[in-house]
Amino acid sequence: MDKRTFLKQVGMLAVGSAPFFKNLGNWVREVDHLTPEEVAQDEDFWMRVRSGYRLKPDYINLENGYYCMMPQETLENYIHHLREMNYQASYYMRTAQWDNKHAMQAKLAELAGVSKEELIITRNTTESLDLIISGFPWEKGDEAVMAEQDYGAMLNQFKLVERRYGVVNKRISVPLHPANDEEIVKVYEDAITPKTRLLMVCHMINITGHILPVRKICDMAHARGVEVMVDGAHAFAQIEFSIKDLNCDYYGTSLHKWLSVPLGAGMLYVKKDKIPQIWPLLAEWNREDDDILKLNHTGTHPCHTDLAIGNALEYYQQLGPARKEARLRYLQNYWTDKVRDLDHIILNTPKERHRSCGIANVGVKGMKPHDMAKTLLNNYRIWTVAIDGAGVQGCRITPNIFTSVKELDSFVEALKSLG
Repeated sequence: MDKRTFLKQVGMLAVGSAPFFKNLGNWVREVDHLTPEEVAQDEDFWMRVRSGYRLKPDYINLENGYYCMMPQETLENYIHHLREMNYQASYYMRTAQWDNKHAMQAKLAELAGVSKEELIITRNTTESLDLIISGFPWEKGDEAVMAEQDYGAMLNQFKLVERRYGVVNKRISVPLHPANDEEIVKVYEDAITPKTRLLMVCHMINITGHILPVRKICDMAHARGVEVMVDGAHAFAQIEFSIKDLNCDYYGTSLHKWLSVPLGAGMLYVKKDKIPQIWPLLAEWNREDDDILKLNHTGTHPCHTDLAIGNALEYYQQLGPARKEARLRYLQNYWTDKVRDLDHIILNTPKERHRSCGIANVGVKGMKPHDMAKTLLNNYRIWTVAIDGAGVQGCRITPNIFTSVKELDSFVEALKSLG
């Protein structure tokens, strides 16, 4: 088998012949005449989708934000790729490895709305954004702006460049319930000085699900001569958008989250004219300064994970990005609308529909987040994660497309009983 045949059969089309994938196509055609919002409320359709997942019966999984499990189709193809890697061994690595990786890179770039020359496959969001933070051309006294609600791994990397290069880090706090976009933009703007070089902002805050007005923040920062790096760990494949439309300089995400790729896959976008200034973490062979692949050298890596990106993308596009986003937003609002006005409940996610999607954070007055999460699991068999910091006290709730409203009804009843 030559490498072109291998690329076609293993890298792209393995999922196409699987029975469930054909069924999914039929089910989608049955609802194709409906709007995404109408499909979002069609429980029969989503229970069919649910049948394609192997779900553990011990608990209701409302903690999909850390890692979104793969549907069985993607999982089986992932195992198939692993077997093929083992079968071909060094032959594959020396003949087809890079063609396939670049093909996956191109498919991701198409979905993200950017050039394939501006995007690389990494291992996760942390690697993607830390490459930028560590490789940025810092000078002593330069300033960086970020939020206390940003992810800890990136905040720690900023602490490292503070120690190493004398960078001054300035942290702001994003309001949980802003009156408007301008309130959020102003918080970031007020932290900028003539010494500010880089601003980090979450596309969707991981602990609350709050979707920030990234385009407005980018436009403001650029007008002040500041570059913007976006943490898109939870936005990519949860909501529809084009990275180009955000007008950011750097964007990182984890593909093992809402795209449901196997663990070990992420993505980094670097605006073309910013590539030359970023130093790679590890030296690469004979790459020009403006070649983004200079940032992608990690040595020998699990190529079967790269191949599974293609299968995950096919599943996502077959289901329909707009349908997925509408379903996730529907599920979140389904349960939050039922508890928002309860006296003992604290919702740490904005009420406005456009400011969130599938993720929300809920607390119980007088109850520590850890105790709340423990009680939900031990007493109600509901799996969540406790969040206690950065002005947020509660449990992060992240349903997935296989989550049923019946399960959310159980969650709502549990919340009511905690009062």
